[in-house]
Amino acid sequence: MTESERYLRLKELDHAFLWHPFTQMKAWLQDDPIIIAQGEGNFLIDVLGRRFLDGVSSLWCNVHGHRKPELDAAIREQLDRIAHSTMLGLSNVPAIELAEELVAVVPKGLKRVFYSDSGAEAVEVALRMAIQYWQLSGAPQRTLFLTLTESYHGDTIGSVSLGYSEGFHRFVRPLLFPVLKVDPPLIFRLYRGLSHEQALQASLAAAKKVIEDNRERIAALVIEPMVQGAAGMWTHPAEYLRQMAAMAREAGALVIFDEVATGFGRTGRMFACEHAGVTPDFICLGKGITGGYLPLAATVTTENVFAAFLGEVEDFRAFYYGHTYTGNPLAAAVAIANLRLFRKEAILERLAPRIELLGRLLQEEFGGLEHVADIRQCGLMVGIELMQDVERKISYPPREQVGARVARAARKGGVIIRPLGNVVVLMPPLSITEDELEQLVRAVADGVKEVTQSS
Repeated sequence: MTESERYLRLKELDHAFLWHPFTQMKAWLQDDPIIIAQGEGNFLIDVLGRRFLDGVSSLWCNVHGHRKPELDAAIREQLDRIAHSTMLGLSNVPAIELAEELVAVVPKGLKRVFYSDSGAEAVEVALRMAIQYWQLSGAPQRTLFLTLTESYHGDTIGSVSLGYSEGFHRFVRPLLFPVLKVDPPLIFRLYRGLSHEQALQASLAAAKKVIEDNRERIAALVIEPMVQGAAGMWTHPAEYLRQMAAMAREAGALVIFDEVATGFGRTGRMFACEHAGVTPDFICLGKGITGGYLPLAATVTTENVFAAFLGEVEDFRAFYYGHTYTGNPLAAAVAIANLRLFRKEAILERLAPRIELLGRLLQEEFGGLEHVADIRQCGLMVGIELMQDVERKISYPPREQVGARVARAARKGGVIIRPLGNVVVLMPPLSITEDELEQLVRAVADGVKEVTQSS
């Protein structure tokens, strides 16, 4: 079978049997999909042999590139021992060793590790732990969570309640619980025309009122530190994070940081909350925890929270929650190897020049373009917002699919990206080279010019 024949056969099978996530399948069934067959370094290779730079880290999770020898070896070695055993009533070697590794790198004071399978579940765990903590601590009225407008915390029902998006979630709205929402600084800056400092102060003032009005009822503040990823890479300053956490704690609430997207070096620090010097009561981890190799997530909390769940069997204080693959040995083994690579290759120390280069390239390639309304960068996380009329803040209508068309155009430059509506997202692996960064930014800039000049 030739490459072309194989491609046509796989396309036929895909269109006949698969249902893709976050995809309008009517359009998909009319398209010629890219079908990935293998990876090599920071590139994806499709069944036709075409090479594409992985510009979004295979949905924000790949850290060291594809087929990293140390990570491949960790999985093979663990396969020679055992692939899976339950953590309900048992433990396993990699899960124990990974917990020690995680506690060594998360902010000091976080000590207890609870495993799950995805970032959404890591957040779900934190929500349930927080609610039960207050029940066990004599404050059952604390049932409200405080989150940011357009936050995204996953797609389980609890996580969707926190980060409700009208476009994504309106069909499940009857299932969701109420949440307190406050506008982050970007809304005041980009959409209300305030300066950076004015936007910071206005957003904090608005949040302070909501917190004061509900101070006895808030269970926890839940926030994506420094960058609201799925909102369109909305960034906020470290001072905002510091003051939001301080106000929540002054009101007696817990603090939950969702670092599923921002963790493991994406912002230039191991965890984004380090920019603000804030330690939360819970940190939620996923995506990059295994270097992007296998599904695994973790919720890490304090000994104080853990202690509230301790009691006699008949007290029913235990945390009754878990999954079949909780603490999976294969995933834990590769996660250990991932963390050791951070130390061995001094990943974080080597990021700074590439982050600086990326900033320069963004300004050079996008700074003067007519339809670029905003360029947002935090580390290697980038959002480029496109608007039909920048001066009047008029977005492109959804039917024009501007972001998707830019992504398609960028393929001509050998780059794969995935937009968020009219926001073009760049989030390459931490292993990306300077030459590859230039290829990524220029291919996407060419795509933006092609699409916006024809719209």
